[in-house]
Amino acid sequence: MEQALETHHIDTDVLIIGGGTAGCYAALTLSRNTDLSVLVAEKANIRRSGCLAAGVNAINAYITEGRTPQDYAEYAAKDAAGIVRQDLLITAAELFNEVTADLEQLGLVILKDENGKYVTRGNRNIKINGENIKPILADAVNRAERVTVINHLNITDLLTDGNTVFGAVGFSVMETKAYVIRAKAVLVATGGAAGLYRPNNPGFSRHKMWYPPFLTGAGYAMGIRAGAEMTSFEMRFVALRCKDTIAPTGTIAQGVGARQVNAKGFVYEDRYGLTTSERVYGTVMENSLGNGPCYLKTGGISGQQEQELFKAYLNMCPSQTLRWMEAGAGPADRDVEIEGTEPYVVGGHTASGYWVDTRRETTIHGLFAAGDVAGGCPQKYVTGALAEGKIAAESIADYISQKVTTGNVTDDAFRKNNEIENIAGEAAEKAESGSDEKLQLRIREILDVYENTLSGANTIYSAENLEERMQKIMDEYAGGISSRYGYTERQLRLADVEIDRLTAQAKYLTAANMHELLFIYELQDRLTVCKTLIFHLLNRKETRWHVFGENLDYPETDQKYFAYLNSRYRVGKHEAIWRGIVKDNIYRYTELPENVEMKEST
Repeated sequence: MEQALETHHIDTDVLIIGGGTAGCYAALTLSRNTDLSVLVAEKANIRRSGCLAAGVNAINAYITEGRTPQDYAEYAAKDAAGIVRQDLLITAAELFNEVTADLEQLGLVILKDENGKYVTRGNRNIKINGENIKPILADAVNRAERVTVINHLNITDLLTDGNTVFGAVGFSVMETKAYVIRAKAVLVATGGAAGLYRPNNPGFSRHKMWYPPFLTGAGYAMGIRAGAEMTSFEMRFVALRCKDTIAPTGTIAQGVGARQVNAKGFVYEDRYGLTTSERVYGTVMENSLGNGPCYLKTGGISGQQEQELFKAYLNMCPSQTLRWMEAGAGPADRDVEIEGTEPYVVGGHTASGYWVDTRRETTIHGLFAAGDVAGGCPQKYVTGALAEGKIAAESIADYISQKVTTGNVTDDAFRKNNEIENIAGEAAEKAESGSDEKLQLRIREILDVYENTLSGANTIYSAENLEERMQKIMDEYAGGISSRYGYTERQLRLADVEIDRLTAQAKYLTAANMHELLFIYELQDRLTVCKTLIFHLLNRKETRWHVFGENLDYPETDQKYFAYLNSRYRVGKHEAIWRGIVKDNIYRYTELPENVEMKEST
């Protein structure tokens, strides 16, 4: 194996980490509206990366006729028991329809009725033919002026000077190359974290899960290590899915009006509640009471409705249609069995992620976040990620020019101090050599074991071994499927110790090539996210969202905890920061907690 590590230095105005939905749209926005140079660093290939890789059959966040952005914000707030950011929800919802129209102009097929209006699915959704939605976005980015895309580039760490970002470092998955990238502003758009817990399906099928299995929480991890403030990790997301195929249930529930029933035919959804978490909770409870399996009541739907379901799933989750075909019985003949997935940390469905201001800037100057990696704005889905990409891009342009505005009026509250005017100059020169050496050393430590690996020396364990161990620990001690999503403080303390042990072991993993090196970094990122997640679960001493945060020591809600639980990692230790609920339309980050005085937990 070639040992030489070639290091590339790149200067750009804006670095976008992650070429998914939010990252692509941010790049398009910057290309259309500014003369800034943009570099998109994508771990895979932007043509089929991120949550839209396999396509989608509906726009799930849209302001339908007769509805308003405020209606959407109220729905999302109710679903999340009020732990949301009003400013983020409103600013995203105001752009839902605009970005949808833009997607249609780019080539997305949106279904229309005989009057030329979009075909709705429920109060907030419209139907699309979205199997090529990601290639459409990717092609637009590849055509955009002043935008460079580097595929197969895994970013590992942010470069910071004090509390200001000036770039990032990473390595190629395909070639023995390291990258040092200097930028005036950085946008993290890497998505959420899957694979933290043991999944529904074992072995070869372990990647058949709700959230893309290759989104490892890398964006969270690099922010945590850099000292960025994170919010609401304890608001995990558990999806209600079709059993085994892990296909979406909303297509059936909203498409044909199917209700949740137990094995006795009893409609149980009204008993437990109709929020996202309560729908999963009801299913868990009915199974634990011996009333399972649980189903979506589809038996008896019309032949036309059945055909529509066949086609819908072929567009986004073919395994469900193939299963019906293999069984020789479709949803009209047999109810569809349902189950909950393992928990995820994802800001597109819950409020987990970076703590950002209204402009989507994080607590690190010059570092912005958008899409699933940004917290505080649940139920954002595809259009929310696009909207946040646009908002972040416009804010980045203002940040770089030092002219931040709200509408047409300059907002002095958002102006930055003179000390960070030259974020890509002085700070970069000051720290570049040290950062480069640190990166080379970090990769060198792993590349140096190649000789032993190739000579036949065996390591005790692999990244896959440790990942399976991590998932088992999280499943059994931190509220996974096997424990019906519940956890106690004693269990979480055990999980915390075991995750520390795995983190120490991961430092000795070996790689035979750059692709295997990627697996090691993905494991380390997941372990970092697990550690932060456990900290959050320990500190919210209540059960505000059944299943998402099922604290068995504290099974009731407590008004004292009606606040955002944030965390910050510094000097090897997490600290808890409680912040009051944001009700204004514009929020600016401050160092001190607002409105809430609560003793900091250890």
